[in-house]
Amino acid sequence: MGARPRHPRRGLREADVRAILETDRLSLREMTDSDLPDLREILHDPVAMAAYEGAFSDAESLAWLRRMQERYAVDGFGLWAVALREGGRMIGQCGLTRQRIDDEEVIEVGYLFQRAHWHHGYAIEAASACRDRAFETLPIGDLYAKVRSTNVASMNVAIRLGMTVRRTFTTHYRGIDMPHLAFAVSRDEWTARR
Repeated sequence: MGARPRHPRRGLREADVRAILETDRLSLREMTDSDLPDLREILHDPVAMAAYEGAFSDAESLAWLRRMQERYAVDGFGLWAVALREGGRMIGQCGLTRQRIDDEEVIEVGYLFQRAHWHHGYAIEAASACRDRAFETLPIGDLYAKVRSTNVASMNVAIRLGMTVRRTFTTHYRGIDMPHLAFAVSRDEWTARR
């Protein structure tokens, strides 16, 4: 089941988009325009967005959604809406993206959740499913997680994914130099743990 490009899902209702992944408690699917209010609940929260140096504006949130929709079309993956299987409302986003770490392009698993849904194990549950999908469908040797050096909660998720720190690097974003850790797990390490 390889990744294949899809067209952006602008204007479609949530019910029209099939699940990409399902776990015991969660369903991951492409984000649609109807997810924008729930996405804003994450991106407008300065605490949830501390790793990005603060909350996003309405325009930045819409641009984020459009970038994910473009990634679905071009790469066949991106950050997907994470919804509770009971109720179906989007509570976060998790998925795979192409990222740059220094001069190298890597595939990263990323995750952001509404603060009301922190500390329930949703990030590790969704990220584990995305990690497995990455190694099952993409020709990659390593899967990364870029984590700001002050983001202990995201570091803990990366460690629970079987990742270790491979190197440090600095990202310049919103006028600030932000030290980061490049966590990664190799295909061989993932295979040995299965």
